[in-house]
Amino acid sequence: MSKLKIAVQKSGRLNEDSMKLLKDIGISIDNGKDQLKASARDFPVEVFYLRNGDIPQYLRDGVVDAAIIGENVLIEKGHDIKFVERLGFSKCRVSIAVPKSSNYNTIDDLEGKQIATSYPNTVKKYLLQNNVDAGLHIINGSVEIAPNIGLADAIVDIVSSGSTLFKNNLIEKEVILTSEAVLAVSPLISEKNKDILNTIQFRIQSVLKGRKSKYILLNAPNDKLEDIIKILPGMKSPTVLPLAEEGWSSVHTVINKNQFWEIIDELKANGAQGILVCPIEKMVI
Repeated sequence: MSKLKIAVQKSGRLNEDSMKLLKDIGISIDNGKDQLKASARDFPVEVFYLRNGDIPQYLRDGVVDAAIIGENVLIEKGHDIKFVERLGFSKCRVSIAVPKSSNYNTIDDLEGKQIATSYPNTVKKYLLQNNVDAGLHIINGSVEIAPNIGLADAIVDIVSSGSTLFKNNLIEKEVILTSEAVLAVSPLISEKNKDILNTIQFRIQSVLKGRKSKYILLNAPNDKLEDIIKILPGMKSPTVLPLAEEGWSSVHTVINKNQFWEIIDELKANGAQGILVCPIEKMVI
């Protein structure tokens, strides 16, 4: 039986989030410590645990059929590799940072300066777009230390919370690109494995929709029902059921979690009571 080979980062936060997503879509992996390959118990999938920077080449060569990888790595090392789904986790940005004491005002201030980075292709493209000529020091690892030891005037690196920059007395100045985990696909994937990948993508979409949504139940007086329904941006239309108490109805629907508090406040102002909000594990539309 054909098996889809999917790569994930060997360790770190992206690995943890990737494995959680696979578990949430019903793919259980039996993997031991330091194991580089593991098969799913209940689905035709093999998981390869690889260094993040190596994954684009494995995709390009068809060693793996798909991968959960940071979009920033694809942009740097796999611009020819397509992805089919944004996954909503491991969000970060690739940014220019300089010492706090620097007199940086615009990108033009890096003209003739030295930049330390692990993303040379990304930086070269950005500098070219902005007509800036600067030298690059390519570093794999602790890029943030470069200005402190006199190796560079600025750095370009991944930024999440900014705490690492703060600890190294650096300040973020320009965001070159934003990134999140994506589901990337090998150009050499077989038709059989495309079918398996389509199933995985459908399951992922159901999980992601669930994560973005909340199930809401509330009690509404019938004379306010029309106004309350207008507030609710449900998938199609809310479910309305009569309550045992005359003159009242129960309303059920799904809302976007980002609109949650705004909608709740408006519902209360329009007479809704007993509002119950529940998380959604998966949502199939």
